[in-house]
Amino acid sequence: MANQECDRDEADCQFAIVVSTFNDIVTSRLLAAAESTLTQLGIQPDHRQIIRVPGAFEIPLIAKTLAQSHRFDAVICLGAVIRGETPHFQYICAETSRGIGQASLETGIPIIFGVLTTDTVEQAMERSGPPERNKGADAARTALEMAVLMKRLSKANIRQSGFLRESTTS
Repeated sequence: MANQECDRDEADCQFAIVVSTFNDIVTSRLLAAAESTLTQLGIQPDHRQIIRVPGAFEIPLIAKTLAQSHRFDAVICLGAVIRGETPHFQYICAETSRGIGQASLETGIPIIFGVLTTDTVEQAMERSGPPERNKGADAARTALEMAVLMKRLSKANIRQSGFLRESTTS
């Protein structure tokens, strides 16, 4: 019974993927791995929506907006910030990670951090390479796990609160 419930929870999950177009050579690989992983996990293409944003800094606002819509069980954020010669790297990394975390806490929807923050292009390419090392694939697996966990917690809270018992006696 538990496996059937898990399968039903997984099949019903809806995902949004917010992907930055900046450093597209890297982010397109993250996106491909995330989509492939979701497919392997049994999530159909019509259960996910891809939204492209200009850069990593723009990810949190769109992720929060999508989470607030309550149309998605999880939002996957994909991007790549590669260190340059100025402090810009630190500002973008700090605000992107802070914004994604804050959006998740404020909305109660899992918003998964799949944004690479690397020192070099080579490191970014390595972390967006083969599926076993690709952080887009990791983010997709985490999103499904968190979406199912949140559904289960929600069901448990409804049962514990007596809501189901009270509503069936009316």
